Order: sequence, then C-alpha cells, then structure tokens
Amino acid sequence: MGSKLVDKKRKSRVQEESEPEDEFANVDFDGVLSQSEDELGDLSSDDEDYEAQEQDDSESEGSEDGEDDDILSDDIPSDVDGEAEINKLMKDQFDDLEITEPGVDPKPKHEKEEDRNYRIEKDANGNERYVYDEIDPVYDSDDSDAQGPVNTIGNIDLSFYDSYPHIGYDINGKKIMRPATGDALQSLLDSIEVPKGWTGLTDVNTGNPLNLSEEELELVRRVQMGLVTDELHDPYPETVEYFTSIEEKMPLSAAPEPKRRFLPSKNEAKQVMKLVRAIREGRILPYKPPEDRERELEEEEEVHFDLWQNEEPQEPNVMHIPAPKLPPPGYDMSYNPPEEYLPTKEEREEWEKLEPEEREKDYIPQKFTSLRKVPAWDNLVKERFERSMDLYLAPRVRKNRLNIDPNSLLPKLPSPSELRPFPTVGQTIFRGHEGRVRSVAIDPSGVAVASGGDDGTVRVWELLTGRQVWSVKLSSDESVNAVRWRPTKDSFILAAAVGEDIFLMVPNHASVAPALDQASREILSAGFGYAANGQVHNAPGKEPSAKWDRPGAKLEDEGVLLRITVRSTVKVINWHRRGDHFATVSPTGQRSSVAIHTLSKHMTQIPFRKLSGLAQTASFHPLRPLFFVATQRTIRCYDLQKLELIKVLQPGAKWISSFDIHVGGDNLIVGSYDKRLLWHDLDLSNRPYKTMRFHSEAVRTVRFHKGGLPLFADASDDGTLQIFHGKVPNDQLENPTIVPVKVLKGHKVVNKLGVLDMDWHPREPWCVSAGADGTIRLWM
Repeated sequence: MGSKLVDKKRKSRVQEESEPEDEFANVDFDGVLSQSEDELGDLSSDDEDYEAQEQDDSESEGSEDGEDDDILSDDIPSDVDGEAEINKLMKDQFDDLEITEPGVDPKPKHEKEEDRNYRIEKDANGNERYVYDEIDPVYDSDDSDAQGPVNTIGNIDLSFYDSYPHIGYDINGKKIMRPATGDALQSLLDSIEVPKGWTGLTDVNTGNPLNLSEEELELVRRVQMGLVTDELHDPYPETVEYFTSIEEKMPLSAAPEPKRRFLPSKNEAKQVMKLVRAIREGRILPYKPPEDRERELEEEEEVHFDLWQNEEPQEPNVMHIPAPKLPPPGYDMSYNPPEEYLPTKEEREEWEKLEPEEREKDYIPQKFTSLRKVPAWDNLVKERFERSMDLYLAPRVRKNRLNIDPNSLLPKLPSPSELRPFPTVGQTIFRGHEGRVRSVAIDPSGVAVASGGDDGTVRVWELLTGRQVWSVKLSSDESVNAVRWRPTKDSFILAAAVGEDIFLMVPNHASVAPALDQASREILSAGFGYAANGQVHNAPGKEPSAKWDRPGAKLEDEGVLLRITVRSTVKVINWHRRGDHFATVSPTGQRSSVAIHTLSKHMTQIPFRKLSGLAQTASFHPLRPLFFVATQRTIRCYDLQKLELIKVLQPGAKWISSFDIHVGGDNLIVGSYDKRLLWHDLDLSNRPYKTMRFHSEAVRTVRFHKGGLPLFADASDDGTLQIFHGKVPNDQLENPTIVPVKVLKGHKVVNKLGVLDMDWHPREPWCVSAGADGTIRLWM
C-alpha cells in the first residue's frame, strides 16, 4: 500500500514538472535577459520561495515515505504489546486533562471560568445543566443589504407548515413566523376603482369630498417631483459667455509651471533693447494729446540749412568740381528792356502755343514804366526748388569710369581642340533588343559589350564589329535592370539583375580562352563547397538575407551558373575592385535595400537595418575600404574596417539618380533628376565644388573614365550625352579643370525617356550608350 502511495506521488510530481515544458514550448525568450536588476531580484526571490516550498514538500513526502516504510517493516508489535503501548500514551496525554461534561472534548485542569463559553445551572430535578449562549453572528459590514434569518428546514416543502403560524426554524432553533398578509377588507378596497381626481379629503367649507382637476393634479405632481411649477420655465437656458473678475481658486490645469515662466527670454530681451534704443534716439516719444502736439509744431521755427556753409576754398584741381552758379541776368530780364528785346505779337502767340518743355525761355520780356509796377514772379517757388535740387545733386568730385570688357572677367578655358582625345562621332549602332535597353557595360578587356533590356534578355556583342555573339533569355515577365562585368581580368563573369534575382554567368565568346572559361566557372562554383561545409551560419528563427542556388539545367547549359534571390527588385549592381564582393541596391526594399554579396562564400549581408531615406545607388571606393550609399538627397560614406560613418555629402539635389568616384578617390560626380550635374571634392567640403546645368531633362547616369584619361560624361533623358574634360591635378592647392567639350546626339526620345545608361572603354576614349529607342551606340 505504501509503495502505491509513493508511486502515485512520484507520478503527480512528474506530471507537474512536465506541464511547464509543454506550456513554454513555443514561447520566444529572446530579449528576456535584458530586464532590469529589480525584475531579476523579484525572479530570484520567487525562485527561493519555490525552492523552499519544494524542500518542504520533499520533507513531508519523506516523512510519509518513512511512515510507510515503518508500517511495511517486519518489526510489527503483537496485540499485547500494542495495548500496553497505547495505555501508556493515553496516560501521558490525559494526565493534564479532565472531562468536565459528557460529549465534550476534555479540558485542561487549570482552565479559568472566564474562558468558558457556557454556564452551569440546576434543572428541575436538581441536576447540573450546561447552558450555552445563543449564537449571535455579528454583522459588521456597512452593506445595507444584510440578509434576514435563514430558514434551515432544508428541502422540506413549505406546504407542511400551512396549518402552523411559523414556516420553519433559524440556526438558533427559533421559529420563523409567517409574514403578515392583507385581510379581506383590504383586498376589497383594492378591487374598488378610485374615481379620477379623488383625494380622500373633505372640503372644510362645503363638507363635500375634495376632488382636484387635471391642472391641480399636475401642479401637485410637479411639486412632489421637485420641479418648477411653471411648465414654460426652461431649466436649461443657453449659456451666455461673459468675462468675470472673480479670481478662480482652482487652476484649469495641474501641470507644473513651464520653464519659460522663470527663465528670462532672449527674444524678449532683444525686443526690450530695441524699444530702449528707440526711446534713447527719440524715435519713440511719450504720449501727448493731439492739441499739445499741434501747438508744439506751430511754435517750432523753420530751420534752414546751407549746403556750403562749411565749404573752404580749395586750390584749382582737375578732379574738383565747384558748386554751379547762376548766370547773371541779361537785358531781356530788365523791367524796362530795350525795344529790340520785346517780342512781337506773332512771336508771343507762337511762344504760347509751344509746350512748356519746348520753350527756350520760361518767361517773356515785358516793359514797365517804373519798378513799383512790376508784379510778383509766378514761378519763383518752382525756380528756387529746381535750383536747390541742382545744387544737391551736383557732383563734387570727378570720377573716372572704368571701361572693362565683361568677357575679360571670365576664366580662360582651353580650346576643345587642345583637349583631345574624346569621343566625337557615332561609330556603330547595335540593334536586337525589343523595347528599351536599360543597361550596358564593357568588359575589362575591352572586347565585348553586354546589354540588358525590357525583353528580359542579356546580349553580348563584339565592340568593334557590332555583331551579337551570345544571348540568353532570363525572364519573360521581368526586365533586365542592370548588367555589370566582374572587374578583374582573371575571369569572364557577368552579373545581371532581373526582378528579385541576380544571375552570374560566363558568356561563350570566341576571344575567351578555355583556361579563362574554366577559371571563371570554378570561381562561381567555389562557394557551394564553402556552404556545404557548414561555414555559413544563419541566425535561428530568421529568414536568410538571400538564397544562393543553381538556376536549372536549361540555363546552366547556356552559361548561367548561379542565381541569387533577394527580397525585392534589384536596380543597381556595383563590383568591388578585387571582384570578390559586389553591392546591390533595391530602392523598394526598405531595411534590406542595400546588400553586400560575397562570391567566394555564397553569403549575403544586410549592412543597414535602418537607413534614413530611400537608397538609390551604392558603390565601393576604388582605393580604400570605404562604402558610399546615396539616398534621395544625401550621400553617406562608411568605413568598412572601423564600421562607422565618416562623411555625409549634401549635393543639394532634389533627387539623386547616380554617382561615380574618380580613380584617384578624392573627387566624385553626382547626377540628379532635376537636370543637374555636381562635382564634389571630398577633401574640400561636403557641399558641391561646381554645379553644371547643360541638360533640359533629367540626368540618368554619370561615369568617370577608368583608364586614366581625364574624361567624364553624363547621359540625359533629352537624348544626348555631354562629354567633359575633367583634369584632377596632383597638387592639392590647384582646383580641378572642368571643361565641356562635346555634345553627342543620336538617340531618340521615347515616352520622355532618352539615354538610360552609358559606360567607358577601359583604355580608349570611347564610350557606349543605351537608349530607350532600343539601340546601343558606340561613340569614338
């Protein structure tokens, strides 16, 4: 029996321990350990309580197991020995107890009478009787819904008590009386219909029953309900807003006083100083009634100023201009001029017909017999005013005017003929794509050109002949957004982006040696062995950033050997200079918009979990371990060794389309959709060194020549390419020389799209361009 009990307890313990495992089987505990120390303290105290409880349970369990073991042992005493042991125990336990009444537990011998809950009385026969106090349950609750006595008759039907005045008994054994009911007279009165308006009162004056009308009853009802007796009274009139001078003791808000209440405001101090300065200078005057101001203006005397009162006589100088003087009056201005100065009747009429501006003189000579008959001069005020203006506006010093040709102020740029070589004419047109050609690239050897377009195909052409040598269709629904060659000459690998997939392929070309082809295939397949050895680990519970696999037998036969699937559509591909890493940009990818892929390990990493702005393009530095990421308005430079942000470039463009880094690594050009081309000097400032506007539509792409020639170009939606001579001097004190040398025209604009991409030849001053008209052009 004891072994069964032990087994049951052990099974219950096992069940209790197994239940928590099922309960937390699917719970994620990630981040639980990052709680505060207080929470950890609470958890530790709970664990201690739980361990103490477990210890108590184990001790009690052990004691029970011990008892069972004792019972199951072979040393079971006989009946005689058992009775002796029992009598001994009873004697030891009951020595200090005495039985005071039958049917009641024994009490201690030395119990006090105050501790008893009964009293001893004599019954009618003279015997002792123990009388207990009635059970009076004290109801200490403040609740007004206290229950009455509870009937304790159980499930007995109350019909058995119809002949008795009570209906049962309470917990104390007392009868519960039947509740009172109305008599027959009351039921009769209830059945009688009371007339309308009857009150049961008698009129004192007439002695007749007092009946009330409808209006009086309504008045009594409103008084009883606490309403206003007048029905037309509106207890809730519309609120009339008004301002009161009563100080409100209760604030409208219990928020603490803001900091500006007890800190002086700098803006207010400036305003006060402006007012003080204006008062000191007399621009702000104290208030005066209008009558006083008019009186002061009348009392003020007119003040006249002499412009030349402080003028000192100067020696004659070529550069000095004295004040102009009026000419002396002539005979025609006399009040009694000679007859020959007086005009005739015809001359007077002719003078009056002329406009005031066309008259030679403002007056006509007149003759008076005496000076006292000369009237006042009508134009005196006007003449004095013009004289004052002449004196005021007259120059005092002669200044020599500089005659400078504006063209001489412009910097002297070299002639484009002196800056050759650069592409000038279209040499070859490549046709074969259906729809737009979105991307174009020349391989590092300069022999082949790769292109991708809306038809979902990647084509490889011979650069000089324009002949198509290889093509593969990667998708029938998605377009090829980007094609880029691996930049090293030890392989012949092409990367192409189609939707969310990135394909790595080795095109078949006559110029590719078998050894080079085999080396390229080994480079692409080396990563599968790295992944098979288990050296690529993904975080548990997280989806991989990208999936590396083979594209299928059909594509493998055509040279497509590797496929990488990411989370969103890829628009840009840029290789690292060593060819083991390349970056892809998905503008719609949000957190995973920028990804760095490692070819030798078949590994994809997302460097940014949160990027401010939509990523547009990304590129590696040509010399140093730096990584540039362009958003809509800024370009950020990161150090891949220190893993930190170094610089933020602000080109000032509304939407950046592309950028490229000079082979020297110190200069950068940016193209934008708002028709601008910007040159940045990374050592000078984060603002552009020069801004150029040569296009009427958006600039799609910009490229530096990677072969050492001082050339760069941009492609625009207006269907043209602008070729620039951009020489970066070795002396850092000199500024770079930027000269536009040629505009290449040839592509047609289709649906407001012109040239979508371009690339330079690795050695020669040649470039290729891809247009929305479905053609690829070679410029030489």
